[in-house]
Amino acid sequence: MGVFTFVCRQSGGEWAATQLNGGEIKASADSTYELQRKLVHASIESDSSGGAVQTSFSYVTPSSAVFQVIAGGGVFVGGVAAAASGGGAAAEAPAAEEEKKEEFEEESDDDIMPSLFDD
Repeated sequence: MGVFTFVCRQSGGEWAATQLNGGEIKASADSTYELQRKLVHASIESDSSGGAVQTSFSYVTPSSAVFQVIAGGGVFVGGVAAAASGGGAAAEAPAAEEEKKEEFEEESDDDIMPSLFDD
């Protein structure tokens, strides 16, 4: 799993990004959307683990932002972490979610609090 963090700055209508902590990935583009796409592709090429990709883009000021790419690792299914290739925990997650849903459906609002319109 690779975590890549970039500082993005706009100057003269163009966005440029530099990887933090001495990383070698740099990119520039006319829009933040294109910049993010370039950085995701560069991060995936740099990380050989494969699997899921998660990104986060947050403005700090109107002309600066932080962008993070997490490549590989696990994915979240029903609140349970599972390997990207599919693991035992992922198979158990739907059954556990169904069970919780059934428990919730058994309770009604009348059981918790009486209605104002009851006699």
